[in-house]
Amino acid sequence: MASRSRNLLAVLGLVLAAPPPLGAQAPLRLSFAEAVRRASGEAPAVELAALRTDAAEARVREARGALLPSLSFAAGWLNRDFNSKAQGISFPGVPTIIGPFTAYDVRFRASQTLLDFSGFARVRAARAQVTGSTAEGSAVSEGAAAGAALAYLRVARAAAQVVARRADSAVAADLVGLAVAQKNAGVSAAIDVTRARSQLVTAAGALLVARNQLDRARIDLARALGLDPWTPIEITDTLTAALPVADVPARPDSIVALALARRPDLTAELARGDAARTTKSAINAERLPRLDVAADYGVSGLTPSTSVDTRQIGVQLSIPILDGFRREGRAAEQSAVVRESEVRARDLRQQIAADVETALLDLASAEAQEVIAAERLRLAADEMSQARERFAAGVAGNIEVINAQTSLLRARDTDIDARFGAATARVALARAAGLARTLH
Repeated sequence: MASRSRNLLAVLGLVLAAPPPLGAQAPLRLSFAEAVRRASGEAPAVELAALRTDAAEARVREARGALLPSLSFAAGWLNRDFNSKAQGISFPGVPTIIGPFTAYDVRFRASQTLLDFSGFARVRAARAQVTGSTAEGSAVSEGAAAGAALAYLRVARAAAQVVARRADSAVAADLVGLAVAQKNAGVSAAIDVTRARSQLVTAAGALLVARNQLDRARIDLARALGLDPWTPIEITDTLTAALPVADVPARPDSIVALALARRPDLTAELARGDAARTTKSAINAERLPRLDVAADYGVSGLTPSTSVDTRQIGVQLSIPILDGFRREGRAAEQSAVVRESEVRARDLRQQIAADVETALLDLASAEAQEVIAAERLRLAADEMSQARERFAAGVAGNIEVINAQTSLLRARDTDIDARFGAATARVALARAAGLARTLH
């Protein structure tokens, strides 16, 4: 029996021992604020959003290029003959086949748009799309920051659960020793030792599960930060009432006003509407006159030595009249896009108010549950202490201790979940207000 107890304690010692590191590199010490900062600026989704903004800025340069001067160079050599009769030339003495002859031509060509209302509007539309793309990038950054914050909190919860399971295992090991001592003293039955050992094995298994969940949570955090999943991460913050913190106003109406001004998803939707309106203006401007100037200069002739200078310059005024009503169709399409954007923006404003109200309700409930869970944990610890004293005094069996131990385990889990719930509610409120990137 003593050897079996020693074996159990040896197994427990192996379980309690720290697991080997996943890699040889030093762990990355990471605070909550640093995780949020990294994710909001370096997460893969944020980088992709930045690239989309770069593409939108390139489209501005492309649209502006239609209004800038165009310059080209061309050089040609031609050798040909032709049928004069096929060209309508039929006179006495004129041969049917004329040629072959050779022609050389070297020429510079330049053109410039002097007036193009549609082109100006297309540039403005491209700039509006840049504004929308930038706002969408901010929305992605907000989401990445909130996602990293939640991933960090899940690691903190998993770490707290490992600490709780270690405490459960230590209590279970202590109770095994106490049960064996009570049995050897003849004041308790062998079944008390068996029950205590069963609790010890259960605690060891729960500790293994908690460690696995901690490793998985660290991998999820690494992915949220765009790091290699095998990067060893050591968090420096724990689940406390001070984590996380954001500068959110106290009054609900002030939070809603702040969210309407800061939420990047609303800004992006408004920018999409502006881009659609400007695109429609560009389409309508296609009906207005367009003025262009073009010129070329070069040399041409039958041989390079006999080539002479030639030039051409001209101004062209174009007034579109009818294009099969394609412009009207494109303008109607953009009008529908504008109305769609207005509906989404109106719904998004209502959703923002709902998000803030929901987050406030969840936070109030979570903070109340946190207080209750802390009191429950204190009472469970007192119950455990009293039950152990009664068992040690021989006035109660260890079934009472096991019940108290189970109650303490549940109280610890409830306390951890309550603290995690309050922390996630604070993250949700910060995101609802558009302040996820300022979490610390």
